[in-house]
Amino acid sequence: MKEMQFTAMVLMMILAATLAWLLPDRAERDAAYRRSRWLTAGGLMLMAVQFLLQYVYGFRQTGVTQGVMVNLLFFIPTSVLISLAFIGLQRQGRLTWREWLPGVAAWGLTIVLLGGAAFYTGDLLADTQPMRRAEYAAGLVYLVMQSYYSWRIKRGNNRLSRALQNYYDRDMDDMLTWMHRAVNLLLMIALFVPFLIFSSGWLLMAYALLIFLSIYYLVFSFICYGVAGDAQRVQAAEENATETKGEEHGSASAFSDEDRQRIEAAVNRWLAQGGHLRSGLTHPEAAQKIGIPRHQLSAWLKTTPEKLFKPWLTRLRIDEAKHLLCQHPDWQLESIARHCGFKTANYFHEVFKKQTGLTPTEWLSQG
Repeated sequence: MKEMQFTAMVLMMILAATLAWLLPDRAERDAAYRRSRWLTAGGLMLMAVQFLLQYVYGFRQTGVTQGVMVNLLFFIPTSVLISLAFIGLQRQGRLTWREWLPGVAAWGLTIVLLGGAAFYTGDLLADTQPMRRAEYAAGLVYLVMQSYYSWRIKRGNNRLSRALQNYYDRDMDDMLTWMHRAVNLLLMIALFVPFLIFSSGWLLMAYALLIFLSIYYLVFSFICYGVAGDAQRVQAAEENATETKGEEHGSASAFSDEDRQRIEAAVNRWLAQGGHLRSGLTHPEAAQKIGIPRHQLSAWLKTTPEKLFKPWLTRLRIDEAKHLLCQHPDWQLESIARHCGFKTANYFHEVFKKQTGLTPTEWLSQG
């Protein structure tokens, strides 16, 4: 047990130091990412302190209740800081008291529950029935708190996913996949706390291993997210969505039939020139090439079946690919993919099958 506690303490300190001092400069330039990494590093340092206390004073060896109490007092603020780091990434670093309040309230309630049980029994470290009940109750408070934060983060992920769909001309959701997984892992850890809170032996070891692997995955993915520049790409998409929404609200005139006809004519001219087949387009670039404001393109896209920029553009490119497959069945898939604006033949193959249910070869043979 002491070896596991020492290893966990060292691991948390190494991960916290990596976040605090060893990230490359390009990750440091993004203010929202910088704030989030300090929140994450702070949470990891709390975990390191918790394992240090467990290692030095042997709370788990003294009794299960003592170890559980220390775990709860440190796990809750750790989860709060890491969850707020995610929310900060999603909100471009903007965190208000409303984001902090649930975590502070959960931690305060945990202190009241444990302190009240200790006052009732007259001994903070006594393994008594009132203390066990208080720790079960605190475990449930932790679960409710983490469920709330997970819900908030999932909502933020969905919002960012829509922003990416309405900004880039290709799938960029993989930039958020790690956050989906990390949130699910945090929720899983919280879910099992009330049931495993007094466990021991191999069950406790398995739960501890889950925690270590989850935190390592979370921190490693967080670092990759910053180093690869994904944070800036997601931020660009969200800023575009925010600005476009503001421009729509600030527009004096409503989106009329006349506006729709004018925009459709401009879009059709752009399509006839093959503008949609250029790879690497973004929503603002397309609006500029078409010759209309961003918010008008966004409003017009809402009248299409796809609603968003990327799905709309993908459908047009797949239609062009079908035309080329019929007209030039001897062309290589890579040539068709390049001509239709797909970056690689593999990506074209994947998108074509997702859109039609068939591979390009299967579609051509059925046609």
